[in-house]
Amino acid sequence: MTTLSAPAGTRRRRRATAPGGAAGIWSATPLTKFILAVTIVISAFPLYWMIVIASRSNSDATDIPPPFLPGGNLGENIQRVLSNPDAHYMTGLINSMIISVAVTASVVVISTFAGFAFARLKFKGGKILLLLVLLTMMVPLQQMGIVPLYRLMVNLEWVGSIKAVIMPYLLNGFGVFLMTQYTDQAVPNELVEAARVDGASTVRIWFNVVLPAVRPGMAVLGINTFMLTWNDFMWPLLVLTPDNPTVQVAINSLNAKYGTDYVLIFSGTLMSILPLIVVFIAFGRQIIGGLMEGAVKA
Repeated sequence: MTTLSAPAGTRRRRRATAPGGAAGIWSATPLTKFILAVTIVISAFPLYWMIVIASRSNSDATDIPPPFLPGGNLGENIQRVLSNPDAHYMTGLINSMIISVAVTASVVVISTFAGFAFARLKFKGGKILLLLVLLTMMVPLQQMGIVPLYRLMVNLEWVGSIKAVIMPYLLNGFGVFLMTQYTDQAVPNELVEAARVDGASTVRIWFNVVLPAVRPGMAVLGINTFMLTWNDFMWPLLVLTPDNPTVQVAINSLNAKYGTDYVLIFSGTLMSILPLIVVFIAFGRQIIGGLMEGAVKA
């Protein structure tokens, strides 16, 4: 009796799609690994180069060819940054931390409440309000509203105080839109209705039902808000005094009067990214979890 066998290509496809060979579908080819390695090197090189220059002298920074290995002056250069009388670097670090934490906490909490309201609470005019929120994202408010906002800070006598940097950014339309979409996908309407049947109040539903489900989205919004607030330069430069800056303004003040001190600038920049690295490490698991959850739902 003759047994007919499938073509070789079919057998290979079956082996690839079988449960035991499912990993073969996702195995990276040498070309993929090479592209990923090149991407990592290109992405990490600016950080490595910053460490190299921050640990050397200005003469080394301007050498041709430039040095490619770190030197031994990092501690001395950091001390120069901290003792620079024009930069007020430590004050800038503290101010940036206070501003970024306050703005991030406010944006995340308010956006989560608003996202729950727009996604799961039915009230008159809800769609119109959400449309107005979306319209705020289409207008460059910082550029168009900088003059009236500055006049408002003058009238409130907040110029020179970190309140002038915190208050205008306690809420943003992107955060509300993001949490509205995330809540709509992560929190089934049946779950909210079941909690209402059990007698839970709206606040308790938000705290016990919505909050655990949208935590990855909150982490993504939080790290994005923290990073943007930490790196903001123009508005703090306008409303804060030179002796009470944020860290980005302090780095700008490290420039020498008659030249560019690359070592000081790179050392100050290196110190300024350390809080961002800590935030990424702290919330990285939540961010990856949120992205993977969205991919699975898609």
